[in-house]
Amino acid sequence: MKEEFLPLGSIVLLKEAKRYVVVIGYTVVEEGSKDIWDYLGCAYPVGVVDPSKNLLFNKDQIKEVIFTGFRDEDGRKFRKKLAESLNKIKNNV
Repeated sequence: MKEEFLPLGSIVLLKEAKRYVVVIGYTVVEEGSKDIWDYLGCAYPVGVVDPSKNLLFNKDQIKEVIFTGFRDEDGRKFRKKLAESLNKIKNNV
C-alpha cells in the first residue's frame, strides 16, 4: 500500500518548478482561506530563511520525489491517521 503522505524531510520537484522543495509540514490551512494544503515546504538547499517564502502545495503538484525522508513505525502511523482525518474533513465539507 502506498503511503498517503511523504515523510518530513522528503525532497520533491514540483511541476513547473526549477528548484527542489523540502517537506517540512502537513495539512496547512492558509490564513483567510478554507483551503487545506497537503504540504508545507521550503526551498532546498537554503531551508527556511523567511517563513513568508515557504510553499504550500498538494500531492498532485509533485512531479518527482527526489528523496524520501526518514521513515519509522511512529511516522507511518502518524501519516496514516493524518490521511484518515483529512479524508473525513474533506468529505464533510
